[in-house]
Amino acid sequence: LNALVLQVRPAGDALYASKLEPWSEYLTGTMGRAPEPFYDPLTFAVTEAHRRGLELHAWFNPFRARHHSGRSAVAPNHLSKTRPELVRRYGSLLWCDPGEPLVQEHALRVILDVTRRYDVDGIHLDDYFYPYRAGKAIFNDEFSFRRFGKDFTNKDDWRRNNVNLFVSTLSTCIKSVKPYVKFGVS
Repeated sequence: LNALVLQVRPAGDALYASKLEPWSEYLTGTMGRAPEPFYDPLTFAVTEAHRRGLELHAWFNPFRARHHSGRSAVAPNHLSKTRPELVRRYGSLLWCDPGEPLVQEHALRVILDVTRRYDVDGIHLDDYFYPYRAGKAIFNDEFSFRRFGKDFTNKDDWRRNNVNLFVSTLSTCIKSVKPYVKFGVS
C-alpha cells in the first residue's frame, strides 16, 4: 500500500471545509452541516496518510450535482440552488452540464482550491463525462449545444471535445499550481 484515494466531492458537495460548496450530507446526514465537533476530514486524512508514509489522492466527481442516494434537502449554497440554469435533471440524478463554460470554470475552481489548500499528492476524476444513456432518459443539453457548439455538426463530437478540453485544462492548471501533484482519470 502506497497511496489512499479519498472521495472528497461526491455530488457538488464537499467532504472538507470549502467556501465554494456545501458540506456533504454523507458526513452528518444533512447537506451544508459541518461535522460536530468540528474537524476537516481531508486535513485529517492527509495528516494521517503522510504520518504513515502514504500518499493521499483526492477524488472528485466534477459534473455530478446530486446522486439518487441523497436523502437530505439540498443546501442553499449548492450549485443547483445558486446557479440552477447550469444543472440538468437526468432521471433520478442532477448533473452539471459540461457544455456550459461556467460549469467547467466552477469545477476547476473547486479542484484547484483543494490543490492549493491541502497537501494532497494526487487528484483523480470520476464521472468526468456526460451521463451514460439510461433507458428513455435524455440528457437535455440542447440549449448549451445551440449556444456553444456552433463549430460542430455532431453533438457527440462536441460533447467529447468539452470533456477533452476540461481534462486538458485541469491537468495544465494542477501542474501550474503544484507540478509534483499526480493527476489521473478513472
